[in-house]
Amino acid sequence: MQRNGAVPAPFEDAEEECPICHSKRYLRKDMKFMINPECYHKMCESCVDRIFSHGPAACPVAGCNKTLRRARFRKPTFRDLQMEREVDIRRRVAEVFNREEVDFDTLKDYNDYLNDVEDVTFNLIQNIDVEEAEAKLDAYAAANKQLIQSNMKRAKEGVDTFRARQEAAKESAQQRRKAALQEEEETRREEEEERRNLLKALDAGGDAEVLTRQSQEAMRYRAQIRKEALANEISANENANGSAQFTIRGLKKHVEKEEEEEEKPYDPFDGLSDKREYFVLQEDYGWENYDRLNKPEYSAGGYNIHEYYNRALCEAFSGLGVFIGDSSDEAPPAVASAGAALAAASPMSDDVF
Repeated sequence: MQRNGAVPAPFEDAEEECPICHSKRYLRKDMKFMINPECYHKMCESCVDRIFSHGPAACPVAGCNKTLRRARFRKPTFRDLQMEREVDIRRRVAEVFNREEVDFDTLKDYNDYLNDVEDVTFNLIQNIDVEEAEAKLDAYAAANKQLIQSNMKRAKEGVDTFRARQEAAKESAQQRRKAALQEEEETRREEEEERRNLLKALDAGGDAEVLTRQSQEAMRYRAQIRKEALANEISANENANGSAQFTIRGLKKHVEKEEEEEEKPYDPFDGLSDKREYFVLQEDYGWENYDRLNKPEYSAGGYNIHEYYNRALCEAFSGLGVFIGDSSDEAPPAVASAGAALAAASPMSDDVF
């Protein structure tokens, strides 16, 4: 959107050319391109009227033999026709596979259903086993005709309910703004009236400090009463138009586990322990060469001798349970070893050519 609030015109390539008549937008500023969902080949509106105005005809693009009808031509929504085709396919599949989470007993069944739907959609988009995917789509539509219509009706009701709630929320916001303005005006009027009453009382010889305190307390009390009345009125209006209501939707029934697992504290390592199995790290190993490493001049930069102890012991015990002989018998020969053996077996020659 531009600074003046105007919506900019869509991007139009002056070199865009109709593949049928080869007219360019540079010479025809009012040129409009259209597509047919049968093949998604783009052509200008003049070619569409000229070729298909008398009835169905074959697509004029070379290599495309699909029969097209004038009524199905439309302006593309996206510049990328591959995206246009994918959106149309997903919309067509969604009209048939329109079940929701509330139609399933378990979350696994719902996820399996979504996976099957995505498989069909992917095959249609990528032209993989198209006939099989179309057959599956038609079979599901025929077997679940009543359910599909019921879900379409439910989806329409959901959209209508959402729009009604949006309108109710907008109306409620307008009422709150109007009430706030009224409250502000009422507060200003009461302050002015209270000021006049205070001046009259002071002229009559009353105590200024006492009269001022009483006036402020009276104004606070009236303001509190007015706010409570306003809140009750807004709450009543929201309950009446349904904007404050909500529904909880989910699975038909929640299948609980037979044995509830005891809730454990959160562990970011998922039970993985750093406890060593074969050794216990000691505080000191009594070697004078290690004792000097505990001095401040060595540990000032953060060096810790216990990290060295731990690494050395871990390397020492990491080979337990690994039998090198068995491993060498089962493993294939290394590339370098096999190459060396082959070189040793072949006769030596001084001729490098």
